[in-house]
Amino acid sequence: MTISVEDRRRALSVLAKAEAEELERRWQALGLAPAYRHLRPPETGLVMLRGRIGGSGGPFNVGEMTVTHCSLVLEEGTVGHGYVGGCDARHAEVMALCDALLQSPAHRNEIEERVVRPLAAAHAEARQRKAARAAATRVEFFTVAREGGE
Repeated sequence: MTISVEDRRRALSVLAKAEAEELERRWQALGLAPAYRHLRPPETGLVMLRGRIGGSGGPFNVGEMTVTHCSLVLEEGTVGHGYVGGCDARHAEVMALCDALLQSPAHRNEIEERVVRPLAAAHAEARQRKAARAAATRVEFFTVAREGGE
């Protein structure tokens, strides 16, 4: 049984958004040391960000963003990829390892339960805290209409 495209996409999103130190801590706690080789060792480069005004206007270049990419293959042949914003080579490598192991039925549940779900929960909690802080500064405006044309 293979991981669905949607589940893999969701997991990769969570891993990419995770704090590098937290991902590393969870990876170390697993105690896994799979044999692998790099297809592309971690390397940092730039990507061009494009945008559209109003969602339907013509595309334009917004600017560049630093991204680090890593691709590796496990001993049994499973390929994993990691793309992260910034220059953290270790983050990209651990993400690629997690991606490869998520595709392995022997490790999928362990990676999902001990790495992906806790990181997703932490991200959702941080997003809720941020929304609550923003909501506390919200100002309600209302208008009182006069009757009688005075």
